Amino acid sequence: MPSLSPHFSRQTGAFHPLLLASLLVAFLVGVPIVGVLSNLLVGSADGVDAADGAVAGAATLVHLWNTVLPEYLFNSFAIAAIVAVLGATLGVGCAWLVAAFDFPGKRIFEWALVLPLAMPAYVVAYAYTDFLQFSGPVQSGLRALFGWQAHDYWFPQIRSVGGAGVLFALVLYPYIYLLARNAFLERSARMLDAARTLGVGPWRAFFTVSLPLARPAAAAGIALALMETLADYGAVAYFGVPTLTTGIYKSWYAFSDRTAAAQLAAVLLITVTVLMLL
Repeated sequence: MPSLSPHFSRQTGAFHPLLLASLLVAFLVGVPIVGVLSNLLVGSADGVDAADGAVAGAATLVHLWNTVLPEYLFNSFAIAAIVAVLGATLGVGCAWLVAAFDFPGKRIFEWALVLPLAMPAYVVAYAYTDFLQFSGPVQSGLRALFGWQAHDYWFPQIRSVGGAGVLFALVLYPYIYLLARNAFLERSARMLDAARTLGVGPWRAFFTVSLPLARPAAAAGIALALMETLADYGAVAYFGVPTLTTGIYKSWYAFSDRTAAAQLAAVLLITVTVLMLL
């Protein structure tokens, strides 16, 4: 195998303009992250030394943990879990159907399944709430059809943790669908043919051959959907579900406590990092 020329080796060790530009972009992206994380142990009082500021910052973090942080974390993780499971089911399932089968209207469905990304989550939240709430057309129609009163039937509450999770899954599953669809289209058909010749049925071939090949792409799509879910404010605020994002907004604008807001933002960054590692 031919070795690299000395000229090429010298070029790789030089500071190329693109390398400097990349370092500059990385610095600009990293400054806000470092600034947010640095507030984990910084107090809100002015004119205090670093040790007192660290103690005050730790006290603020402990106060958040003893009051609102567990609820914020639980709701955020619950919504993220629903989005991961339901979004993966919808995204991977639809991607497999349009990639592996031919049916009438396939070309329409290939791109129509991406359309939810064109609608902001809070707009979809308004539409679903007006459609499914007590005075909406669905429940009003059920009461008129069966003669029910307010307490004669049970209907799922859209303004809840479960409703928010289902809403985000319906809006953000195209992230998973697009990446999984490309992975299914690029798979080797010979692998599926070999599995079928060995007596493997279509469902088992999907779970043992096609799905493992598309797993990295599906995982990347799930990560994108989860990050957008955790960063959303409009939909969860409209639903009245307290999450990390609503806590950040409330701490900053309602209580004028920038330190608490920054510490909640740092917890959100750590949460996203943990989800990415998982």
